Amino acid sequence: MNYQDTINWMFNQLPMYQLQGAQAYKKDLTNAHRLAAHLNHPEKQLKCIHVAGTNGKGSTSHMLASVLQEAGYKVGLYTSPHLKDFRERIKINGIEISEKFVEDFITEHQIFFEANDMSFFEMTVGLAFDYFATSKVDIAIIEVGMGGRLDATNIITPLVSVVTNIGLDHTQFLGNTLEAIAFEKAGIIKPNIPVIIGEYTSETKPVFLTKAKEGNSEIYFASDLITESYPSDLIGDYQIHNKKTVLQTIEVLNKQTEFEITPQNTQAGLLHVVKNTGLQGRWQQIHTAPKVICDTAHNKNGLEIVLKQIQNEKFNTLHFVLGVVNDKDLEEILPLFPKNAKYYFCKPNIPRGLDASILQQKAALFALQGEVYISFSEAYQNSLQNAVETDFIYIGGSTFVVAEIL
Repeated sequence: MNYQDTINWMFNQLPMYQLQGAQAYKKDLTNAHRLAAHLNHPEKQLKCIHVAGTNGKGSTSHMLASVLQEAGYKVGLYTSPHLKDFRERIKINGIEISEKFVEDFITEHQIFFEANDMSFFEMTVGLAFDYFATSKVDIAIIEVGMGGRLDATNIITPLVSVVTNIGLDHTQFLGNTLEAIAFEKAGIIKPNIPVIIGEYTSETKPVFLTKAKEGNSEIYFASDLITESYPSDLIGDYQIHNKKTVLQTIEVLNKQTEFEITPQNTQAGLLHVVKNTGLQGRWQQIHTAPKVICDTAHNKNGLEIVLKQIQNEKFNTLHFVLGVVNDKDLEEILPLFPKNAKYYFCKPNIPRGLDASILQQKAALFALQGEVYISFSEAYQNSLQNAVETDFIYIGGSTFVVAEIL
């Protein structure tokens, strides 16, 4: 199979949560361990940082990778989901995995994958670990897919574990209380391995403390310990918390491992995240006059911060190009959006996308008025045509919306 055939096989033959949702979710690490054994345990050859959390884990992972690159290390970075191309998920020093490595890996192990009913995510994690081990990276930043305790990435023993924050997302899998979700995320905390907590609440802090105490793991609450801040090319307001998490993680790495990262490395890394890692879709400006911002925030916690930042912008009229997936709790997020704005509703171009007319109807219940469009490109073009130079256009609601626009 060529690269496109390989990717099509991965997407179509085996479940992929990004496209199919609940049916692709596996509450078990059996396959992850079986695959690791089949691959001769590449994860045991890696020095890792493991990053979980409801929001911010992607930005935090990319920031950490950028800082470590500035310090001169060969850095593997595994994240999900991708926006445009599958290979975005697996990078070394900002360079995506080669098409040939993907082709060869899938071809070599395809019979095993089929015989053991490996999911898309399990295969991809195995591919990342194998690639990083083969490439002899100095350190790998591994972002959790969903949850933590039962996530396929949770077969690693990292140098440090990181939990950015806890919010109500993926509640059908992780539980419908902050305590329950915190328990799942805290599942990445390993015995005698330090853990960094980015943000906490009165409900989640006891969960983290209990888990850390059970494993005799040093725990650091970054929001309490970090007071300084550095500028970054990631300018979303929510990055303030992620930067504190990164600074605390770097401090622990310097203190407890052989890695050496100077303040200059940290400052340069935070300033050059996009250049060093290729991160997209975080308060990313794609047009001026009118100003157009796209952002992958998609749950209540993330959207609250983004929408507050929008209100701090100067504009004449506000336009929202909006789409969501079909398992989104609309009654939780729609009340957050301003009523005095123009809306352009669309369905993300994936099977999980919510029909735009349903989104329009639900939005009307919260006095959000707008038209339905057959594609996001059409919706975006209409927003540009309707806006004047002093207006502001926001594109979001889902990672997949941003992917279609970029």
